[in-house]
Amino acid sequence: MPMSAAEIERLIKAALPDARVEIQDLAGDGDHYRAIVTSEAFRGKTRLQQHQLVYRALGEKMGNQLHALALETRVPS
Repeated sequence: MPMSAAEIERLIKAALPDARVEIQDLAGDGDHYRAIVTSEAFRGKTRLQQHQLVYRALGEKMGNQLHALALETRVPS
């Protein structure tokens, strides 16, 4: 069962409450998304550490209900 963009956003914001999350469904199938996540929690962390925070927020859904996520993380300016 595919995930909705709203569910992805909810999970990310539950783990990173200050996050600004922009999501685009790339294929229209609820299975391939692009997300831009901006959070102060990323400050001072490597890009890998930033992505790990987001993937942890998605938990077991990543790779199961959510097949692909093109992820871009940012620190607020």
